[in-house]
Amino acid sequence: MKISFQILASLVITIIFTSCGDKEDTKKTAAPPAAIKYNTMLLSPRQISGNVQLPGVMQPFQFVQLFPKVSGFIKNVPVDRGSVVRQGQLLITLEAPEIEQAVAEAKLKYTQAEATYITSKDRYRRLLETSQTPGTISPYDLEAAETQKQGDSATAQGAYASYKAEETMRSYLTITAPFDGVITERNVHPGALAGPGTQNAKPMLVLQQLSKLRLVVDIPEQYAEQVKDGDLVHYKVNALPGEDFAGKVSRSSHSLSSNYRSETIEIDVLNPEDTFKPGMYAEVVLPTSGNANAYVVPKSAVVTTTEKKYIIAVNNNIAKWVDISEGNQSADSIEIFGNLHTGDEVIVNASYQVKDGQLVK
Repeated sequence: MKISFQILASLVITIIFTSCGDKEDTKKTAAPPAAIKYNTMLLSPRQISGNVQLPGVMQPFQFVQLFPKVSGFIKNVPVDRGSVVRQGQLLITLEAPEIEQAVAEAKLKYTQAEATYITSKDRYRRLLETSQTPGTISPYDLEAAETQKQGDSATAQGAYASYKAEETMRSYLTITAPFDGVITERNVHPGALAGPGTQNAKPMLVLQQLSKLRLVVDIPEQYAEQVKDGDLVHYKVNALPGEDFAGKVSRSSHSLSSNYRSETIEIDVLNPEDTFKPGMYAEVVLPTSGNANAYVVPKSAVVTTTEKKYIIAVNNNIAKWVDISEGNQSADSIEIFGNLHTGDEVIVNASYQVKDGQLVK
């Protein structure tokens, strides 16, 4: 039994040493992992010119919602939705007896004040002529007559101003078209009471100029400086498939919206045949000249995370993340801006797996 135990123990020890030797030999013969190679390029100033496609919307060239200036009953509405009207054409007539009465009273007061002024003016003239004969009129009486004339003149002028103000209020009972256009909305009918100050009140009428429209486009900040007034643009209207249109940039806001970081431009669109309608959407192709201060890299060189966008520069085989912002793009390239310099070496096939400060071979 003792001999068998010794033999078994020797076999176990032999197996253990043999296994350890095999593992050590395996470790010695295993090849180290191959180093990942990265392609690099040197930066040089370049820009991407081309076109950018942005959505736009048709809007009336002029648009107005007509609300009542004074309170009154709707007497007549000679137009309806779809009516084509001319500037100065009657749209709505209101009636308000209290306003008519106020005009009549103001006119009466002005007439009385004017008559009083004429009388005092004539009296002063007569006294002035009589005073040419020494001793006939005292200086005090002449001065008092002149003061009376001036006071009556001021009263007459005030009464006239009040009369004209009441007449202006009466003119608000008649509403006319401020420009040529089409009535696109009507919300009142004869007999209804209309007046200012009503909360959530709908306009009595909505008038839009449709013979000429505005194509409004919001340009992202990165393209804002590349589009100028007068640039030729092409656009397609979703409601008119298969047709191409062209126009020129007529005006721009010259400022960026704080909410969307974009600049609004407008293209004037002549519409004599009513081809387009307000609210139509269009796809607008704008020419872009690129940015002279940009560097161009393949899109694969830009790493995008949830927090930022960056490229990986290489300096003395050390990787360095450099935050960038993007500019114009083509099919496979993109303009970038950041703390970059001509001649900087950057990784073309960049990956988030390359850490900042990592040794790159």
